[in-house]
Formats: sequence, structure tokens, C-alpha cells
Amino acid sequence: MKISLDQFTESELIDINHKIVEHLRFLNQKRAHTKMLAFKVGDCVSFKPEGHLPIVGILTRYNKKTVTVITNVGQHWNVSPNFLRRAESPEKVKHGKANVHTLKMKLGLK
Repeated sequence: MKISLDQFTESELIDINHKIVEHLRFLNQKRAHTKMLAFKVGDCVSFKPEGHLPIVGILTRYNKKTVTVITNVGQHWNVSPNFLRRAESPEKVKHGKANVHTLKMKLGLK
């Protein structure tokens, strides 16, 4: 499909550009939201930040574009749902003195 932009004024092109950018942002948020819904609050998840070992924690909150994951040592990470993976069941995942099951109990999650 070929579109000619010659018929539009500069002002109209700027308006079209704003609408296109807004729509692309909406589509990106829609995709992120769909991926977010694959997980629920209380799920044990993992992700691997660049330059770090994989991190395991509990999904505690949905944000606009990310989810909040809290590790057993209390670190809060805002992570794009694109990077999340399901982790092993909380009873099996242990790190140091605490484990994810204990963290879920502290957070009041089942």
C-alpha cells in the first residue's frame, strides 16, 4: 500500500505523526498488558538482568508497563513482562537463609 503525503500541510503531517506515535504506544502497552496477564500476583517468577545472574522473586504488583517483583532479600525490581519466566514452585526455590515461600507468607500471598 503506497501512501502519498504530498497532499498534507505541515500542520496536518505533524498531527498525523502524533496520532501514529500515540497509536504505536497503545499497541506496545496492549502487548505488554497481554503478556502481564500470563502471570498473576503471587506467582514465583524469574528474569535475567544483563550482567547479572538470574533473579527469582514474587510478582507483587502490575504497573502500567511493568510488573513489580520482590526478591527474598527485599529487592524491588520493575520488570517488563517480556523478560519474565515462571520459576520453580516457591517451596523448591531457596536462596540463602530465606526462601520464596517465606517471602510470600510475609507479603500475605498464598
